[in-house]
Amino acid sequence: MSLTDIPRRPLPMASHVSGKRSAMTCELKCANACLGPECNTSSNEHFRSIASTVFSRRAVLGLGAAAAVAVVVGAGRGVPTSSPQASGVAGSGASFGRPARGSLPFDAIAPVPAEVDAFTVPAGYTWNPLIRWGDPLFSRTPAFDVDAQTPEAQAEQFGYNSDYLDIIADRSGKTGVLVNNHEYVNPNIMFPSTSDAAELQRRGEIYKAAQGLSIVDIRRRRTGQPWSYVVDGKRNRRITVETVFELTGPAAGSDLVKTAADPEGRWVHGTLGNCAGGTTPWGTVLSGEENFNGYFAWAADTPQQKRYSGSSTTLTSTGWETYDPRFNAHDPEYVNEPNRFGYIVEIDPQDPTSTPRKHTAMGRFKHEGANVRVAEDGRVVAYMGDDERNDYLYKFVSKNRISGSRKKNLRLLSEGDLYVAKFSGDSPVAEITGTGALPSDGAFDGSGRWIPLTKGGRSVVPGFSTEEVLVYTRLAADAVGATKMDRPEDVEPSPVTGKVYVALTNNSNRKTVDETNPVAGNRYGHVLEITETAGQSGTTFGWSILLLCGDPNTFENAYFAGFPKDKVSPISCPDNLAFDSEGELWISTDGQPGTIGYGDGLFKVPLNGAERGHVQQFLSVPRDAETCGPVIHDKDGLVFVAVQHPGEDGTFEAPRSLFPDYGSTAPGDVATAPRPSVVQVHRA
Repeated sequence: MSLTDIPRRPLPMASHVSGKRSAMTCELKCANACLGPECNTSSNEHFRSIASTVFSRRAVLGLGAAAAVAVVVGAGRGVPTSSPQASGVAGSGASFGRPARGSLPFDAIAPVPAEVDAFTVPAGYTWNPLIRWGDPLFSRTPAFDVDAQTPEAQAEQFGYNSDYLDIIADRSGKTGVLVNNHEYVNPNIMFPSTSDAAELQRRGEIYKAAQGLSIVDIRRRRTGQPWSYVVDGKRNRRITVETVFELTGPAAGSDLVKTAADPEGRWVHGTLGNCAGGTTPWGTVLSGEENFNGYFAWAADTPQQKRYSGSSTTLTSTGWETYDPRFNAHDPEYVNEPNRFGYIVEIDPQDPTSTPRKHTAMGRFKHEGANVRVAEDGRVVAYMGDDERNDYLYKFVSKNRISGSRKKNLRLLSEGDLYVAKFSGDSPVAEITGTGALPSDGAFDGSGRWIPLTKGGRSVVPGFSTEEVLVYTRLAADAVGATKMDRPEDVEPSPVTGKVYVALTNNSNRKTVDETNPVAGNRYGHVLEITETAGQSGTTFGWSILLLCGDPNTFENAYFAGFPKDKVSPISCPDNLAFDSEGELWISTDGQPGTIGYGDGLFKVPLNGAERGHVQQFLSVPRDAETCGPVIHDKDGLVFVAVQHPGEDGTFEAPRSLFPDYGSTAPGDVATAPRPSVVQVHRA
C-alpha cells in the first residue's frame, strides 16, 4: 500500500465523545486508543467480574458492607457526571475535615473549575517554574523564540510536554540533577497553521528534537530553598528521537527487531511516548515508552501488529512517515521498526556520554513506567502497568542480586524473569495463616498470583519463543489468562512498607465488572493496594481496593478506604503516584475536567490510622493541563510537578492558556503561548 492511499487523521478541535479527556489529547498522546477497536480481544477475565464476588462476600461477613452495596448498585445504574455547578466549593471538600499534617502541613484547596487558567496552591505556599519548554541548556543555545524555532535550537533546549520527573540531590543538598520525560508534542499550539509540505517537514524535525528526555543540572544556596537550573551544567543533556540506544536482553539481535538500517538488531534511534518512570537504587532513571504506536503508519496485517497498532493504521499527526522511511511500517525493510519501541529505557543521568539502553527482558507494551524495589533475597523487582483499557499488570524480577558495584548494577535489568498478574476473589489468608477466613479488619479483598512468562530468561508460554514473549508480550499475557485491568498506569511500591499501589485511571468502555475492576462504565478510576504474601520477588499476593474515585456528591459509589466521604477532596482519574518521607501516598490526576468538571491536580492520601483514605487536594494545574511526575520532598518543604499540555485545546492564534508566563515582560518570557514546565511549590 502506498502512503498516498492512507488517510491522514485531522487534528480534532472538539470535546472527546466520551467526556474523559480532550480530543486533542486522545489524538496526539495516544492516537485515539480509546476510540479505536479493542487491541485486547482475548477472552481473559476482567478484574471487574472478580470484584463483585469479593464485595458480596465482604457484605455477608460484615466487612465493608457499605462498599459492597455501593459496588453492586453502581454496576447496574451507570455513572453520573458531575460539574462545578453540581458540587462547587460548597459541596464535598468545603471543609475537607482535618488539615493535612506531617512534615508538609497544608489546608486542602477547594476544587478549581476546569476552565480556570491558574496554578493554584494552598495558603502559605507559592510556586514558580523551575524550567520551561524552550529554556536553553547551554550558553551556545539560542534563547527561546516561539516565532523562530529550529530543530537545532530545540535539540539543546528543554523539551516539550513534561511527564515523569525526578529531582536527584547530590550529597551536599545544594546541587543536583533534574531528569524529565517529554512525552509528545501539541503542534496546534506550538505553531501557526500551515499546509506547506516543506514547512511541515521542518516542523517535524522540531517535534523529534522536542521529545525524549532532558537532563539538567540544578543548584541552590542552601537546603530548604527552591532550585534553579544551570546553563552549561556538566550533566546537561538532551535525549531525542535521534539519540542512539542499545537494545539489551534476550530479544536483542533477534530477527524480530532487525531493520534495513540496523541489520544487527541492536541499535535503535530514539525513544518515543516517554510517560512515567522511576529512579533505581543505583541512581539511574527508568522511562516507559508508552504510546509509541501513534508514531507509525502501520500495515497492521498480522495479529502481532494488530495487538499493538490500535487505530494507528492512518497516517500520523507528526508526518514523519512521509519523509523518514523508518516510521512507515508498510515498507518491508522497516516493518520491524515498531518492534524496537515499547520498552523500559534506562538512562544514567550522571554520565552525559553514556549510551541509554532499552531492556527487552522487561517486555514490550505501552509501559507507563517502572518502579524498582530491592527484594528480601537481594534481587530487584520492577512493577509495570500497560496503559491501555483491558490490558495488564506486570512484574520483572532480576536474575542477579544488587551489589556494591554500580557497574554490575547497571546490568541488573538486562536479565531476569517477567510475570503478569492474575487476580482472584479468593482470600489469601489461607496461605498466610491457614485459617481460611478474612482478616478481622478486612485487609484483603482477594488474592492473586504472578504468572511467569519467562523463567531463567527463557519462555514458559506454550507456542511462544523467548523473543516472541518479549517482543509480543501482550499476546503472551493473553495466552496465560492474565486479568484485564482498567488502564493500569503508574505502579509504585511504598518505600516504607513495600505494599504496591496501582493507579487504574479509568475505562468507560467497561461493560462487565470483576473484583479488582468493580465499576461498570468506570469513568473515574480507582487505586489498588497489593501486598506481596511470599516476599517481594514471590509469586502470590493479596489485594484490596484503596479508592473508588469520583466526586462523592454525585457518585454515590465513591469509596475512600472507609474515610467519611463528606471530608474528602473530590478526585478522578488517578495517574501518577509518589510517596513522601513518611510513606504517605500522593496522586496526580489526568482527566478530571471531563469527568468531574475540575482541573487536574495533586492529592495527598494518608495510608495508616484514622486518616487512611483522607484525600486532600494540594494543588491544581491550569486550564487543559495534566498533572504529571509528582516529587515530594516534604522534609525540604518542596513539592514538584510537571505541567503537561496547558491550553492544549486552543490554537497558536487563539491560546487558551498563558501558563506559566502570565503577563511577564522578563527577557525570554513569552506570554503569548503556553509552555509545558516543571514547577516547584514552596512555602511563601
